[in-house]
Amino acid sequence: EVQLVESGGGLVQPGGSLRLSCAASGLTFSMSTMRWVRQAPGKGLEWVSTIFRDTTYYADSVKGRFTISTDNAKSTLYLQMNSLKSEDTAVYYCTYGDGYDYWGQGTQVTVSS
Repeated sequence: EVQLVESGGGLVQPGGSLRLSCAASGLTFSMSTMRWVRQAPGKGLEWVSTIFRDTTYYADSVKGRFTISTDNAKSTLYLQMNSLKSEDTAVYYCTYGDGYDYWGQGTQVTVSS
C-alpha cells in the first residue's frame, strides 16, 4: 500500500521558516516525480515545486524562498520554506508519480502575525 504522510506544518509569523516533510512508503521512492502542491483557503490547487532525481522546478511565487529536496535513504521528501508570507497560507500536499498518482493527506501552514 502506497502511503505519503506529510508533517511539519504549523503557525509561523511572516518572515519565518518551516520545513515540511513527506514520508513515503510502499513505492520506489527515487524512481518517479515528486511534487508539492498547495491549496489556499477558498482557492484551487496550486503547484509549488517538483523534483525528479536531481532536477528541481519552482513556481515563480516561491522561487528563491522555498527549496525542495529528498533523502532517498529515508524515503522522505522535504520542502524548506523561508521568508514566509501570508499568501503562503495553505494546506500543503506532497504527490508522487508523473501523473500526480498518489497524494498525502496534507499539512496546514498558516502564516500570520
